[in-house]
Amino acid sequence: MSKACCNTQIYSHKTQLKFLKSFLPAIVSLLILIVGSILNSSDQSWFKGWIKFAYYIVAYIPVGFPVIKEAWESIKKGQFFSEFLLMSIATLGAFAIGEYPEGVTVMLFYSVGEALQDLAVSKAKNNIKSLLDQRPDSVTVVEKENLHVIPAKEVKAGSIIQLKPGEKLALDGQLLSEKALLDTSSLTGESAPQIKYKSDSVFAGMINLNTVIQVCVTSTYDHTKLSKILELVQSATSKKAPTELFIRKFAKIYTPMVVFLAISICFLPIFFTSDYQFKEWLYKALIFLVISCPCALVISIPLGYFGGIGAASRHGILFKGSSYLDKIAGIQNIVLDKTGTITEGSFKVQEVNINPKFNLSKIIQYVNAIENLSTHPIATAIKEYAGEVNMGISVQKVEEFPGMGIKAEIEEAEILVGNFKLLDKFNIYYDAENLNLRNTIIAIAYKNEFVGYISISDQIKADAAQTIKELMHLGIKVTMLSGDKSSVVKEVANALNIEEAYGNLYPEEKVKKLEEIINFKESVAFVGDGVNDAPALALSDVGIAMGGLGSDAAIEIADVVIQDDKPSKIPVALKIGKKTKQIVWQNIILAFTIKIAVLILGAGGFANMWEAIFADVGVALLAIANAIRIQRMNF
Repeated sequence: MSKACCNTQIYSHKTQLKFLKSFLPAIVSLLILIVGSILNSSDQSWFKGWIKFAYYIVAYIPVGFPVIKEAWESIKKGQFFSEFLLMSIATLGAFAIGEYPEGVTVMLFYSVGEALQDLAVSKAKNNIKSLLDQRPDSVTVVEKENLHVIPAKEVKAGSIIQLKPGEKLALDGQLLSEKALLDTSSLTGESAPQIKYKSDSVFAGMINLNTVIQVCVTSTYDHTKLSKILELVQSATSKKAPTELFIRKFAKIYTPMVVFLAISICFLPIFFTSDYQFKEWLYKALIFLVISCPCALVISIPLGYFGGIGAASRHGILFKGSSYLDKIAGIQNIVLDKTGTITEGSFKVQEVNINPKFNLSKIIQYVNAIENLSTHPIATAIKEYAGEVNMGISVQKVEEFPGMGIKAEIEEAEILVGNFKLLDKFNIYYDAENLNLRNTIIAIAYKNEFVGYISISDQIKADAAQTIKELMHLGIKVTMLSGDKSSVVKEVANALNIEEAYGNLYPEEKVKKLEEIINFKESVAFVGDGVNDAPALALSDVGIAMGGLGSDAAIEIADVVIQDDKPSKIPVALKIGKKTKQIVWQNIILAFTIKIAVLILGAGGFANMWEAIFADVGVALLAIANAIRIQRMNF
């Protein structure tokens, strides 16, 4: 049975237990309340007085005690006025005037609302965990040339672990083997495998592809990059959105005001009413308290934002806080890096232009044999194009010139494979004016004569065009910045219908250009994929990292991380931000509209405790249901 299957079953059992545990107090109280209602309606003579009081106290304790405890804990922390205090005063007051069922019912619905909130948050966290936590449970540790399989959580830093082909790395570490081919797609979304060399850093989630390798562990299970990302997103609610912060501040002013108004409603009429009855005015004051309780806002608004974070994580988008959901909802301009963001970041042969006087097949085989000695992405592209290397070709006297290319001898003749700087170095003549060179070029010279060239370029991602189209449909202005050649950048921009695009930019020039855009635009998000983009990510209103797990700088600085490296997730992130903000404001308007309406009815003597219960807990439940529906939406 696969780990994914096992994890699904574990989460299923945990969810069922969580559900039962969360709703058990409410279920117990509800059953007792139903029996009490039957006894009341059957007019049992013994079900009166202190017996009735004690019976409803038993019904009240499972749902009421936790709230009273929370109120007491808040008071001890100096937070005297809270929704817990309002609920406690209102329900205990209902008991004081003999309205036992109403007192229990208020707490019952409040308990159900809290349980629904807990389950919604738990579901969002599980979505995030299942998305990210792709590490195996056990590893093979090497001890004095002996192999032992132990739980990954027990492995200490400094231990040596061994991976067979096809196995996934459970811990961060440093490669001890000379070379390894690793699949990083589960982390970065990059489809092309990466070659790592001895002493290179490797990370949990990478898959070993070709040979047995050994890794020296540098981070324990709970301190891997995956763990840090997981903690980062699960604690995202610590960064509150402006709307959420406003409601919190509003509640701190609103709650004491409501308490004092309720006290006034209860006692002031004694000076203006000749037939003042304490019980009647206390009941009205309690109705006012229950109606005025800000539970719907205090519960549903944070849940709305957490629901947005959970929905985003389900789509492979990691928000570092609810504040960024608010910010991204208002973004009007997207600035994109090119390589690795809009393009694959992996090269492919586009054109082969060889002088007809040379044998095309033989030249390609020679180039392939030479490039087989290199691990550069361009060499990989040529090998992919040419196919299997002809092992009968003897490559000798190989000499590499950094930043230029390779010189070698094949069949006792000198061959040069590299850029035109290499040809210039060896005084090889070529007609530069008649060469239409737009992409990356591999120039070839054989026997001191220019043979031709191979044109190589990065591929535009399959979903890039649709991404730009969707962004424009959302009314977003798109700009592209790149360090690549201006001609290449212009070609990509034309293919994607991007009007503004700038090439030949160093990292500091990207920042300068971004500053110019920010100065003229209202709100800007920058999308990048690596360390060089870190300054621009930090400068923008919202920094979005593509494949951010490959770069510490991107993780630290970006506000949003797109886990699978697909640009199509950018409009999805925008839509989730907009929908989250919409739902939050729907809840605010819903809560205030219904509460004001019931308060007016209450002031006219038309609302009783049951209407008050609906105005408080009923609205809270409606708001919670509205908030959690975002996790079921498709974007």
